[in-house]
Amino acid sequence: MSHRGRNIELTQVIQWQDGEAQRVEDYLAAEEPLEMRAGRRSLGVTLRTPGNDEELVAGFLFTEGVISGREDLVALRLPGENDRERNLVRVKLSPAARFESDSAGRKFSAGSACGVCGKASITQLRRRGLRRPEAPSPFNPEILCQLPQKLREAQDVFEFTGGLHAAALFTADGELLVLREDIGRHNAVDKVIGWALLAGRLPLSGHVLLVSGRGGFEIVQKTIAAGIPLLASVSAPSSLAVQLAREFGLTLAGFLRGRRFVIYSGEERIAVSASAMAGAS
Repeated sequence: MSHRGRNIELTQVIQWQDGEAQRVEDYLAAEEPLEMRAGRRSLGVTLRTPGNDEELVAGFLFTEGVISGREDLVALRLPGENDRERNLVRVKLSPAARFESDSAGRKFSAGSACGVCGKASITQLRRRGLRRPEAPSPFNPEILCQLPQKLREAQDVFEFTGGLHAAALFTADGELLVLREDIGRHNAVDKVIGWALLAGRLPLSGHVLLVSGRGGFEIVQKTIAAGIPLLASVSAPSSLAVQLAREFGLTLAGFLRGRRFVIYSGEERIAVSASAMAGAS
């Protein structure tokens, strides 16, 4: 299977194995900056893996509270492949868009690993009016345990590079709706949420978001903004992520591997046994 596009680069490397060295070709996950600009105002720069940039920008603006819905994103222009400014996306926003230039949380300088630098505190998130996500019925733990394998099988670019994070959106029945990959785990989440925003599917009540890395503060915040009731990760959450999830009523599960996971908040949304719930209280 061959890949074309800007999300993968081919390079020459020296491979050492069992005492022998040889020059081979290797695939790398691409990483390029992307600037978002509204008129003369720069909304920020993020390091990302090229691809699904429209979703990334839409998701980023929504989850960071700049826009409150699809109607606030009046226009979005992506550059052409040979455009001199191929890493610049221009957007036109409605007058309702919120620019809080005096807030540390609105500086929007982002790296592929850390997310938005100077992230707003939980107190600032309360002011955004984020609400408790809704779920029509409890989630089946047996279905949750099937999701990591489905995510891994759908990671197209990771198969070649081994260097990308993934975020995948599932229905309560375990159907994979969309998966996005990126060098930054928060970017992958923004791409998924941007896909839902542009498709008019927000809020995502009754859905599950699974991320391939840890469940950090930024990812919990973005999940709540999208109205997703359950966030699962194959690794551990941070202490601030757990605090935020508990305050806003998000179900947060970590270490989802094989037939095991740990529930850090919102256990009422997962159909675990009554005896286990009593023992945990």
